[in-house]
Amino acid sequence: MDHFQYRDGQLCAEAVPLARIAEAVGTPFYCYSTATLERHYRVFAEAVAELPATVCFAVKANPNIAVIRTLARLGAGADVVSGGEMMKALEAGVPAERIVFSGVGKTRGEMALALKAGIMQINVESEPELAVLDQVARELGVIAPIAVRVNPDVDAKTHRKITTGKSENKFGIDWTSAREFHARAAAFAGLRIAGLSVHIGSQLRKLEPFREAFARVREMVLTLREDGHAIETIDFGGGLGIPYGDDADDMTSPGPQDYAAVVKAATDDLGCRLIFEPGRVIVGNAGVLVTRVLYVKHGATRRFAIVDAAMNDLMRPALYDAYHAIVPITEPPAGTGIVETDVVGPVCETGDTFGVKRPLPEAGADELLAIRSAGAYGASMSSTYNTRPLIPEVLVRDDAFAVIRPRLSVEEMIAQEAYPDWLG
Repeated sequence: MDHFQYRDGQLCAEAVPLARIAEAVGTPFYCYSTATLERHYRVFAEAVAELPATVCFAVKANPNIAVIRTLARLGAGADVVSGGEMMKALEAGVPAERIVFSGVGKTRGEMALALKAGIMQINVESEPELAVLDQVARELGVIAPIAVRVNPDVDAKTHRKITTGKSENKFGIDWTSAREFHARAAAFAGLRIAGLSVHIGSQLRKLEPFREAFARVREMVLTLREDGHAIETIDFGGGLGIPYGDDADDMTSPGPQDYAAVVKAATDDLGCRLIFEPGRVIVGNAGVLVTRVLYVKHGATRRFAIVDAAMNDLMRPALYDAYHAIVPITEPPAGTGIVETDVVGPVCETGDTFGVKRPLPEAGADELLAIRSAGAYGASMSSTYNTRPLIPEVLVRDDAFAVIRPRLSVEEMIAQEAYPDWLG
């Protein structure tokens, strides 16, 4: 459930008509619902409440500090993959002891930043990283708590660009060499092995890949303990999918309760602290991208609605062929004619397409559309391609809204650049 519903013929975010926000801030813009963010977090947290769990929001899904603070006030920790994300999480009020640092390419500076802040743990993904982290920790005179990310070689059956648990992926330590890796890690004076980490991919719509991966994690915990390693935590990553409205599987997608049952079956007697990194499942359906139709163009065989949002604002359709439901802001009256429409942006690439042959009312220029399920990996992946300024992000609570990231102006973009002396 989300809190974007029609009221008196207008699509609203909670009690605020999206058309009212469009009039105030212009289009395109992102809009997030506080009620949806809070509800989705609580549903996940309650699903794992019987487990010894820490829920760390995956900041990469939506790194706006207002979004992070909304979740932090409910008790959320943070899963970060850069020093910048960690600084945002701390700024938003996430306690350092509830922050986990993941990722395959941490720099020395990022490691030092994390260790000085005193975060919960750093998830290590390679032997060279292990050696560098040990050196940084000893230079600072601290012991770095680590979890080794293992790659269970499980097919997540998701898009090839967001699967992370196969043997050919760049993430984690190969399953078959994990014991030897832990033996070498234990020899570093600046490190303390705290746990095990796994993450097999994103937007998973079936439980079986989780079940298979978590069974392997269980076996590895028991084996490592036999080898003398005190495995205290298991970081299960994230990856639980959400309904985008693209197929019948939406009606059967597993929810947090189903997911928690799989975790419980794998860990019930291990006595480990469990860490979860939900991202998309918290924020995905808590946001929409609102855009205005600039022109309606009739091709030889297709009808195009050319909108003012573009692939630089929402990259997912171009990058992953991702589906996002598209709906009119003004609710069409019963009996309104529906026509198949390609919704496209103004960027000069065919990939700048949000939807093909979508059944939409036969609306004309100046109509507002909402691209749904855009709260995750929307604004966070946006760019200034074609010198298009970053667009506003708006947060709604009840009948109020606030701009939580203003629209960047072209003048501000130009001011960030400079001529070299020979062009001055």
